[in-house]
Parts: sequence; C-alpha cells; structure tokens
Amino acid sequence: MNAHFFLFTSPILPERLGWIEECLKFFFVQLYPETLMHQKGAESPIFTFFLTSDALYSLADPETLQIWNIILSFTPVRIVCDRQELDMRGISLGPLKMKFADQVVDINSMAADNKPSFWKDLALAIRQSKTPLPGTAGWFQTGSPYMHRSAWHGIRFLSAAIDERLSADLYTYLDGIHCGHQGQYPTDMENVGKGIVMLDQKATAAGLSFHALGCSHSASSRGYNTWDDGQGQVISTCTERPFKIRDISWMIERLSQPHPVLAADAGHLAMRKQGATPSFDRAEKTSTMPPVTILVTKSPYSTAFASGAISLAVASAHAGILTRVIFIEDGIYALNGNHRLAENSAETNIQELINMVAGSENLHFFAFTPSLHKRGIQKEKSLNAVLDIGYPGLGKIFFYPPGNVHAEHQRLLVF
Repeated sequence: MNAHFFLFTSPILPERLGWIEECLKFFFVQLYPETLMHQKGAESPIFTFFLTSDALYSLADPETLQIWNIILSFTPVRIVCDRQELDMRGISLGPLKMKFADQVVDINSMAADNKPSFWKDLALAIRQSKTPLPGTAGWFQTGSPYMHRSAWHGIRFLSAAIDERLSADLYTYLDGIHCGHQGQYPTDMENVGKGIVMLDQKATAAGLSFHALGCSHSASSRGYNTWDDGQGQVISTCTERPFKIRDISWMIERLSQPHPVLAADAGHLAMRKQGATPSFDRAEKTSTMPPVTILVTKSPYSTAFASGAISLAVASAHAGILTRVIFIEDGIYALNGNHRLAENSAETNIQELINMVAGSENLHFFAFTPSLHKRGIQKEKSLNAVLDIGYPGLGKIFFYPPGNVHAEHQRLLVF
C-alpha cells in the first residue's frame, strides 16, 4: 500500500530535500527498521514521491541528485515522474533510472482518453488510500491561474479523481480565488474557469458531487462582489456558476471530512495504528478529523503566504482540527528579530499575530532549528509559544499519532 505520498510541483532545493532525507532516516531507522530488511520489490513502497513541473529539475541537478540517491537507497521509496513534463523540459533521468530502475517510474498509467497521465497515477494513489467507494479527493489552491501552473494541475488531478469514481472538492484561498472568475479567455493556455465548469458537469454525469469554494476574505480583498439574498444564501456575482464564495468556515467544514487533500506541494501521511507511541502534542478533545500540518516556507511580508497560513491554521483549530504550524526554510525569518511596523501601517505584524493566537485550542507552533542554524539567526525571545524542534521532532510530528486524534491520515500543506 502507498502508506505515505507527497506531491511536489515547485522547485525542490537542497535544503528541502535535506530535511526530507533526515525524516525518512528517522522513519526507517527509528520506527520501522524491519522494512530495511525486505528485498527490493518484495512489496509495494511505503513512500511515494510524485514529481511534476519544476520539481523534476531536482532529479537532474547534481546537488539534489546526490540527495535523491541517498533517499532511494531506502528500497521502500519510489518516485513517480510526469513523463509529459520530463519531455517538455528535456530532462533525462539517465543514471538515476539505471541505478534505481524499480524505484523510479517515468511511464504513466493510461487515462480514460487512452493517453498516459501522471494525474491518473496520483488519483489511483488517492483511491487506494480511501476505500470503499464512494470517496472524495480535494485540491487546495493558493496560486493564481496562468501565472502558476498549479491551477491547471488541480483541474487535471480532480478530473482524474472523478474518473476513479471519487467526488471532487476545489478549495481556493489567497490568489487561488482568481480561478473561479467569470469571463476568462486565455488564448495560449487552458481556460481554468471553463475547467471548473467541466469538473462540475463531469461529476454530475458520473453521479458524483463537486464543490468549488472560494474564501470570502480572499475574495473581498481582491474586489470580488457577493450579496446575500435574505434567505441565508450568499450569491457570487462574478464567478463561474459552480464556484461559490463563502466564509472560510465553509471550507474548513469540508476540510474536517476524512478525504485526502493535496496542493501544489503537499503530503498525505498515514497515521500509525492506535496504541503506538504518541507525539508530543495533542488535540484538546477526542477527534476523528485528520490533523493538518502547515509548513511556512516563505519569508514574511514579501507575500501573504505566512499570514495566510496562520489565518488558515487559526480557522482550522477553531473548528476542532489539530493544527500544527512549522516555520521552516525561509519561513523561519518570521521568528527572527523584533518586528516593528510603522504606526500607521496596514500590514500585519507576523510576530504579534503569532503571540495573539498562540494560546488557541488545537493550535501549535514550531520553529525548525536547523533552518535557524543554516541562516545564522535566532528565534525572537518573546515567541515563547513557538516550540523548537529538530529533525527528530519533525519526524515525530509527521509519523507519530497525536494524542486524542483517531484519524487514518494527516494532511501536509506547504505555504
């Protein structure tokens, strides 16, 4: 079974691949050393990395290729590549494929149109992790269409999921809200708005459901109009018909359901069986909702990813979902120094926001200390609610079951 799988579409830099390597070492050496004794090919892989778009360059770059060689030395690990994207970029797997022929897959499954499809492979992994039918697959979109291919990826993935008899959910947040705008007419690429309409029609024809939700806060800040009909229905006046702009609580209600949810960079981590050693954090009350771990990887203020990640985390925790926020990679800059904004600034002070919400139930903040050390910086002393963790701590969050949570998996979203 594909116990754990990850999707990466963005560039994978050595730092990210480095902490992935260390977490895998923690998993295999500390938790499941017996898996290292199995002969290659004896059973299905425990870890599968699905790579498409710019993530594929990591298989050719000498620095990251060296780390991939170490990761693939664990025989339960497999990489599934998007053949179409490899060809488009002129990337050759060469020596990696020769050395790990059984673990590096560069031929995709045949989709319903009799063409190879990477997204079919991903939908099959989702399908295998959620039995029996019916089930649902979700996609969380934060990037705008056309400037980012992730919107197109989401349409492709959800379409493949419907082919596998899974209902589909599209959640749009931050600039992802633009995916549902009415009147899109691109001349040089696929129409994302029409893709949303297609998903709705395809799901209906298959007797399945399709939800396309946009965060109302993200929408209003970007000039989208809605109105209340007086009957409790919020009407979106500038979006494609299947697309609904709603308060973020609507989206969180869908996210509280037990289906897998992916994004441009995301993970689906199976929970260890109950009775296993628990992690060092826990939900306030017993829950069956999948926990969510949010990795803040981008520096604050230049984009809205850091503040948006925290806002999503607060909303999730308020709904009873155990939510972990880990500042890692360049996201660690949110914790460094004493942030002081101009008195009349409309900007959100990230550190003040963290301190304000840190006591919320079901919400935990962590600082990944190797990211601090790599940059030669320290965590601001006033951020006492942000706990320091290293590689073992990150491994525990990923692979140990948190207390009071009885779910089949946890979600990993990279901001």
